[in-house]
Amino acid sequence: MTGYGQGTADLPSRKLSIEIKSLNSKGLDINMKLPPWFREKELEVRNLLGRLQRGKIDIYLGSESTGEDLPSAFNKPLAHKYHTELKELSHEFREDCPGGLLPLVLRMPDVLNTSRQEIQPGEWEIIMAGFRQAIDRVEEFRSREGIAMEADLRERIQAILALLAQVLPFENERKEQVRNRLVKELERLNTVAAGTGVDPNRLEQELLFYLERMDFSEEKVRLQKHADYFLETLGSGSGGSQGKKLGFITQEMGREINTLGSKASHAGIQKLVVGMKEELEKIREQLQNVL
Repeated sequence: MTGYGQGTADLPSRKLSIEIKSLNSKGLDINMKLPPWFREKELEVRNLLGRLQRGKIDIYLGSESTGEDLPSAFNKPLAHKYHTELKELSHEFREDCPGGLLPLVLRMPDVLNTSRQEIQPGEWEIIMAGFRQAIDRVEEFRSREGIAMEADLRERIQAILALLAQVLPFENERKEQVRNRLVKELERLNTVAAGTGVDPNRLEQELLFYLERMDFSEEKVRLQKHADYFLETLGSGSGGSQGKKLGFITQEMGREINTLGSKASHAGIQKLVVGMKEELEKIREQLQNVL
């Protein structure tokens, strides 16, 4: 969602410079810095900025006078009045003003009016064209960034799948370790059970329940499916907002990875799970910048 764009609007009496900066945000948060004479059009500009969908949007509108309306910026009658009163005060207090009274007069309220009172007929479309130009450039910036981001996300998903594929050798080793441990434990329990009346059927049921809890075949299959769906969504040509959808898929992937880690009971598999979590966290960070 990061982006930057500039636009200009050349009016008969001034030139407007429009800057739009976009940062990450869950919603569309628009902050405008506009001159007083532009406030009446703020709602229309906000509606136009809806194209950006999400992000913390900062708008700055600069105005540079071309000089044609400069004479009307001075309120001469008011300036003469201030000058007369200041001159009388200086005589009354018998104090001279170094540099003359003009600098003081120019700093008095409403003498110098640099703001534009209203938008003239025919100027609004020129201004809106400048805003559209700036928005277009923000979207171009986002598009370039999105291409690089898509490549990075694909690379990290493939890294997770590569780590998942490395689980299989450890899984076979883990099964053998569990089998040997259970055989020894069964031999011990059978010896104990012979003298205590333990139900062999109940013992078998408990062992089957234990083995079922340790099996993570379903988690592996679901993680693979979620990863495939992530890549499918990432490459869909719908053109709509996919950031939230990708975020939901990432949550499901995280759930399967966590469950796989909790069932692993094997140091080698745990290391692979840590690597998956690291890649997934980087994906989450990237998705904060996806529409």
